[in-house]
Amino acid sequence: MNSQTVKRNVMYRMSVGKTVIAFAVAFSIAATPVSAQQRPPAPVTVAEAVEQDVAAGQLFVATVMPLKRVTIGSAVDGRVVELMAEEGQRVSAKQPLAQLLTNTIELELAGAVAELDLRKQELAELENGTRREDLEQAKARMLGAKANWQYARTEFERNQRLLNSKANSQGEFEKASAFASSSEQAYYELKAAYDLAVAGPRPEKIGQARAQFAIQSATVDKIRDRIKKYTVIPQFDGYVTSELTEAGAWLKSGDPVMEILALDEVEVRGFVAEQHVPHVRRGTHVRVEVPSLPDRIFTGVVTMIVPQADMRARTFPVNVRVKNEITNEGPLLKSGMYARIELPTGEKQAALMVSKDALVLGGSKPIVYVVDTGDDPKSRTGKVTPVLVELGVASAHLIQVKGALKKGQWVVVEGNERLQPGQEVNVTSIRKPIVAATARK
Repeated sequence: MNSQTVKRNVMYRMSVGKTVIAFAVAFSIAATPVSAQQRPPAPVTVAEAVEQDVAAGQLFVATVMPLKRVTIGSAVDGRVVELMAEEGQRVSAKQPLAQLLTNTIELELAGAVAELDLRKQELAELENGTRREDLEQAKARMLGAKANWQYARTEFERNQRLLNSKANSQGEFEKASAFASSSEQAYYELKAAYDLAVAGPRPEKIGQARAQFAIQSATVDKIRDRIKKYTVIPQFDGYVTSELTEAGAWLKSGDPVMEILALDEVEVRGFVAEQHVPHVRRGTHVRVEVPSLPDRIFTGVVTMIVPQADMRARTFPVNVRVKNEITNEGPLLKSGMYARIELPTGEKQAALMVSKDALVLGGSKPIVYVVDTGDDPKSRTGKVTPVLVELGVASAHLIQVKGALKKGQWVVVEGNERLQPGQEVNVTSIRKPIVAATARK
């Protein structure tokens, strides 16, 4: 290979290498995370960190419990033909859980409904009164009987004259007399029938028909109510935790079918030592920790302080009502979870408080983003700095934080989920903190 050829190969390889480097640089720039590039200031909402007098808190071991736990049973005897829910499924109030066999009772219902229709038509017939055609028929019969009676009376009078003149026998006269009398009775009978037809049914008859219709209607309702009992339903929204029967099984009245837990709200039950119970009040807002959910902070309200201690441990049960978070995978707080509740146990002291919305969870410790506007306190732009905090007691809207945070500093309460340390922000609004009357600003 001559020198010219070697030179051309070298030049070609250098050209290819430059092209590859150029592509690599372009790809590296395109793949650089957005956080490393210059971003426009992120719009955020901030609130001040404030001081508030709160009682010192202490954590107590607790357990998540359902608001309701009910074993749904069968109200009637019968055979299970279908189970309509399974363990873990969310069910709504009145949603069918199981269906029992109803073939025989449905036949009974069909007969009762037909009897009810009969009673209804009988009542309608009486209430509507006599039809016009029936009245005309009764009137025609009455008038025909009247004509017969008039003819018979004429014959009677004629035979009486013949008898007086000795032109007729006593037998013929008596025969004419009997015919006249029977014709008169027939007329009055048909006249009475016509008068009854004009007057219509007696009120007592209508009342009896109404009573029979009501009795049969109650019978139908009773059978329908029995049929409803063959469908097992819950009375509240919840989750199926146990199936206690199977399709094809025979159930007696009262036999269990499924267990349902109400978890849209939960009771977190802690056990508080007797020296701390006097500091706990119903209606107090408290913080609830669930170690298995480190990226969630819950707050609840004390709803009950059971006035009966465990005689061995000298602790009192305290219930805290917490609104659960329902996801597509089910309730976030599940029955039986280990938890801790922070209850007030001492005298009030000054504490630094921030909005619960300021907390960013998910790391080893909670953080809040503090906005630094530099030397201009009126500036609405600045950079954010993450500050690690430890959590303390909670109120209705605020929560105590301990860390390198000072009263009056702005903390981000909206838009903090996507922030990065050192990122520039634009404060679009300032939320006024909702604090108690004892807050120190």
